[in-house]
Amino acid sequence: MSMSQLLLGEVLARSARRHPQQAAIVWPGGSISYGAFNDRTNALAHAMIGIGVRKGNKVAFLMHNRVELLEACFAAFKIGAVAVPINFRLTAREIEYILNDSESSVLILEEPLLEIARPVLSGLQYLKEVIVVGGSTSPGVRNYADFVKGADTGELAAEFDDDDEALIVYTSGTTGQPKGAVLTHKGLMVTALNYLISYQNRCGDKWICTTPIFHIAGISYAMTHFYVGATIYLERDFDPLKILELTHNSRVTTLFLVPSMWIKVLQVPNFVAYETSSVRIITTAAAIMPVEIKRQLATAFPAAGLYDCFGSTESGAVTVLSERDFARKNASVGLALPFVEVRLVDDDDRDVPRGQVGEAIYRGPNVMKGYYKNPEATRRAMRGGWFHSGDLLRQDEEGFYYVVDRKDDMIISGGENIYPAEVEEVLFSHPDILEAAVVAVPDPVWGQNVKAFVVLKPDRCLSESQVIDYCKSHLASYKKPKSVDFLSSLPKSAVGKILRRALRS
Repeated sequence: MSMSQLLLGEVLARSARRHPQQAAIVWPGGSISYGAFNDRTNALAHAMIGIGVRKGNKVAFLMHNRVELLEACFAAFKIGAVAVPINFRLTAREIEYILNDSESSVLILEEPLLEIARPVLSGLQYLKEVIVVGGSTSPGVRNYADFVKGADTGELAAEFDDDDEALIVYTSGTTGQPKGAVLTHKGLMVTALNYLISYQNRCGDKWICTTPIFHIAGISYAMTHFYVGATIYLERDFDPLKILELTHNSRVTTLFLVPSMWIKVLQVPNFVAYETSSVRIITTAAAIMPVEIKRQLATAFPAAGLYDCFGSTESGAVTVLSERDFARKNASVGLALPFVEVRLVDDDDRDVPRGQVGEAIYRGPNVMKGYYKNPEATRRAMRGGWFHSGDLLRQDEEGFYYVVDRKDDMIISGGENIYPAEVEEVLFSHPDILEAAVVAVPDPVWGQNVKAFVVLKPDRCLSESQVIDYCKSHLASYKKPKSVDFLSSLPKSAVGKILRRALRS
C-alpha cells in the first residue's frame, strides 16, 4: 500500500505491525490483539474476494456493536469495497430501501436480526450473498465462521486511492427518504486525525465504545483509536452502570457518549463508589448538551478534560470545544477543527456578521462526495462547493461557535436523527387520519421527543395509544411519537403550508 495514501485498511495494518500483541478490542467474554485482528480481517477480505467482491462493490452490515462488525468494515476497506452500515433498529421496510438504494451485493448480519430482515431479502435486485454471524445454518445464507475459516491471512495490495468511496452512511432527508452520504478513505482519515489532534489520543488509551458503529461518530472515533493502537472496549448496548463498572475495573481513559447517555450515567445510584480518576477524555456530540450537565460531568470526572463536538453525518465533526476553553465557554461547541473551513451564512450564502445567527456551511476533505445516486439532493447540499448543514449557529467575538437550532425541522432524540416527514408519511397512511404534523418537544433525558398533531377523518375515532402503536409497527421504535394531540384542523399559511412554529408554540 502506498504510504502517500490515507487508506483506512492501512490504519489497522500499521498498528498490527507496530503493536501486534497489544489488545485491539475487548468485549464481554473475549479480547483480540492487533496482530490477530488484522489476520482475521484479511481472512474475511480474501473470503469476500472469493465470492466476487471487488473494488467499488457495496457490502452492507446489520449488527449491534461486535468484533465481526469492525472486521467486516476493515475487510471492505482493504478490498476497496464500500461499507454500508445499517441501523439495527430499522424495520424490514427501511432495511429493504437501504439495501436496494445502495445496490449492496453482500449483507453481513447477526442471527438475531436475520428474522427481522428475512421477509425482504429474497426479492432484492442487487443482493447476491447473505452471511450470518452467530451459527445459523439456514438455507440460502452462509455461516460467517465457516465462510472465513481457512482463508488467506496475507495483506492485500491496494488497487485504489484515498479519494475513492469507503463508506455510505444513510441519513433521513426532510422528505423522509433516506439519503446515503458517500464518504472517502481520506475523508474518514481526516476526521480521525481531527479527533487525534484535538484530544491527543495515544497508544495505551482505553475507550468504551457503546455508541453504535453504524453512526459516523462511532466509526470515525474508532478509527482514531485504531490509528494510535489504543484498546477499544466494545459494548453491544448502552448500560450506564456497566460504563461505570468497566471504568472502575479496567481503568478506562476515554468516554464518548451523547447527552442523553451522559444524563443516565450521572443518575447511577451511588456514583461516588466508582473510581473515575483514570478518565482523561470525555466527549459529547450529536445533540445539544445542557450546560448544567457539563458542569456535573466536570465534578464527576475531575481528572478528565471535557470536549463538545458539532458536526454531521455528511462530514463527521467540524468544531470542538476543548478542555482548555471549557470553563469560560461551556455553552459553546468550540472552534473549527484543523482540516475544516466553517462559515455562517444567510439564505443567499452571504456571510453573516459575528454574533448573528446563520446556517453553518463547511468544506474540507472530511466532507462527503455527495448523496449516493441523488444528484439533485447533492446539488442542493453542496452548492458553491460548501456543504449546507441546515444547522443554525452563531459565532462570538473570539470565533467560538454556538448551536442555536435546526434550519429545518429535524428532531434529535437520544442522538438519533428523526425527520418529521418520515413519521408523517406513516400517519397519513392510516385509514382514519386526515392530516398530521410532527414537531419536536423538549425532553429532559433524550433532548427532544416526537409529538404528533392529528386531524381525524369525519366520524372516525382513535386513541393516542392506537396512533403510537400504528407508528411503531411501521417505523423503528425510536421514531414513533411519544404523545399525540387531536385537533380539528392544522394551522396553515396562505399557500397551505402547515405552520410548525405555531404547533410548537
